[in-house]
Amino acid sequence: METPIVIRPHSIPGSRALEFPRGRSRLPKFMRAHSDTNLIAALSKSQIYQDFERAFGETTGLPLNLRPIDHWQLAHRGRKHENPFCALMAQSNKSCAACLRMQQEISDPGIRETRSGVCFAGLCETSVPLRVGDHLIGFLQTGEVMFGAPKKGGFSKIAEQLREWGFSIDVTEAEAAWLRTRTLSKKQYNQMIRLLEIFAQHLALVANQLMIRQQKAEPPAITRARQYIEAHYTEELPLGKVAQAVNMSSYYFCKMFRKATGVTFTDFLSRVRIEKAKSLLLNPNARVSEIAFDTGFASITNFNRTFKQFVGHSPTDYRDTLPNVA
Repeated sequence: METPIVIRPHSIPGSRALEFPRGRSRLPKFMRAHSDTNLIAALSKSQIYQDFERAFGETTGLPLNLRPIDHWQLAHRGRKHENPFCALMAQSNKSCAACLRMQQEISDPGIRETRSGVCFAGLCETSVPLRVGDHLIGFLQTGEVMFGAPKKGGFSKIAEQLREWGFSIDVTEAEAAWLRTRTLSKKQYNQMIRLLEIFAQHLALVANQLMIRQQKAEPPAITRARQYIEAHYTEELPLGKVAQAVNMSSYYFCKMFRKATGVTFTDFLSRVRIEKAKSLLLNPNARVSEIAFDTGFASITNFNRTFKQFVGHSPTDYRDTLPNVA
């Protein structure tokens, strides 16, 4: 049974992008990605976002998440106002993969407008892009909602799909959770999404200020070090070699790198390699051992241990949760 996923753009008349300096788009790809992740983390901790998230949840009863572009976890997992049915589905790899697949569809980096999708269980999810000028840095994501009250008889097809996936959780419990799904009219939901789009514009102003502050704060030597790591992460890369490449002593480089990035050189290099490995794991034909060596790890044991440390799953378990549902 093919899982239907409906994707639709939200068209908001009269809306237009805010104008910001465009120099950021000339940064190297990895540097942008790393900076964007830090930027999203900083925005998530900002008072304006935390106040809005709290007010949004209390008013709508729906979860809200500010997430970076490359995010391979369920958007609302464990968050306040998470849909009870979605929380149950997250316990199964195959149903979890279906949710991740829809999340990927509505959060494609090539998409410029707000998009919504409807999952196999009839729940709607929406991603609002957050841009600084023409540069996408992340998404505001909400949903896990239905349009119109769910009816008990309507769960039969969902139960059939769950059985095909070998769903091991009590189906009666799943149906009861599904029936507790938050419901809104389409008009209410569209107006709520419009508010998120307006907030995204305000958040972009804050992001722009943080971005300029971060760019001014990072020493040029650390910028060059990031670029060097990106170019040579597949090689054996001791700290001393990178320090020499940017004409610094190992001691001073180590101290300066941690101060500028907030992490040690070893952790930073591991994160670069793990992010590359996560991309390679999307290819089901690539062997885990090949990926380990292609991303600079000296042994499969070290790769597995490091991957689990940063991602929370082994590479094999992580691949099982990726959106590859037939």
